[in-house]
Amino acid sequence: MRMKKLRVAVIGCGRIAAVYKSALLHLQDQCEVVLAMDKDPARARTFAADFAGCEAESDVSDTGFAVALARTGAELAHILLPHHLHSRYAVAAMNAGVDVLTEKPIAITLAEADRMIAAQKATGRQLGVIFQNRYIDGVQRVRQLIQAGELGAVQGAFSTLNWHRPPSYYDCDWKGRWATEGGGVVIDQAIHSLDLVRYMTGLEAVRVQAHTARRVLRSIEVEDEADAAITLENGAVYSFFASNYYTFNSPIRVEIHCANGTALLTQEEMCIRWADGRVEQIHPTAAGLTPPGESYWGAFHEMQIRDCYAALRTGRTLPWTPQDARKTLELVQAIYQSARVQSDVERKNGALL
Repeated sequence: MRMKKLRVAVIGCGRIAAVYKSALLHLQDQCEVVLAMDKDPARARTFAADFAGCEAESDVSDTGFAVALARTGAELAHILLPHHLHSRYAVAAMNAGVDVLTEKPIAITLAEADRMIAAQKATGRQLGVIFQNRYIDGVQRVRQLIQAGELGAVQGAFSTLNWHRPPSYYDCDWKGRWATEGGGVVIDQAIHSLDLVRYMTGLEAVRVQAHTARRVLRSIEVEDEADAAITLENGAVYSFFASNYYTFNSPIRVEIHCANGTALLTQEEMCIRWADGRVEQIHPTAAGLTPPGESYWGAFHEMQIRDCYAALRTGRTLPWTPQDARKTLELVQAIYQSARVQSDVERKNGALL
């Protein structure tokens, strides 16, 4: 039996849309792109031009959004909007009977994330958040080894991100502002490192002691540097550092130290050094996809989108819940809160905040 193609809408046709266009062109056997929406009519038309029958729409008002979804019969909305708009458009889509896949973060506040989750429960629609780096081959391997107990107990972790964001990166109407971006290097770039440590170890934070600063990029409101000591629920400490004022986008590093070995992710390459001397190198199979856009976006968006489409087309739930994405946002917000109050943030009654 041939499965019906998903009718897909893309909401927001800015920089990251190039990655989605590439993925959706590769997935035309599974989806039909019926709507491209952006406040800039030219961007909407440019995106729509590569998909036969796709409508371009620039009325991004609440009414215009609902009407466009209904007119095109969209079944799934990809939300590629500025962070502060994720909640508004996700809730509106679900209330219109449309499933949602949004770019990270799920939202910029926990209250907004909770509204999205409440809408998902009330409407019975599906809500997913893109964390494409979970699909890196080595990340999957390490998660499986830790879950199976083969690597032994997690004893510590660290992540470092030293990237380059020139002042021109913030020359838009939402980057670099608390009200619209929700933060700086933590919520926008290093959120992936925080999510990967959560995902690979299966452990949640119980204490966060953090510091943030605006050291070099003085024209923005938000932080360009952050560090934290994050105590995980088994007592291991995760050392976190991120900055976006380096001279280039240096490969990210995420290391998990376990009783039986150490796993080091460098960008998308994983090296596992076992305590008995074995060395396991795991190369990313998706690296050959080479999607357009910035190299630091990686090649794994398509893999997550493909996985989500398979779930939706066969009536299964999406791979991870919005509640899981909320936990990564909670860790981000705990870093900000600790930095603001200059004190530890500790888990109480099962929550950091």
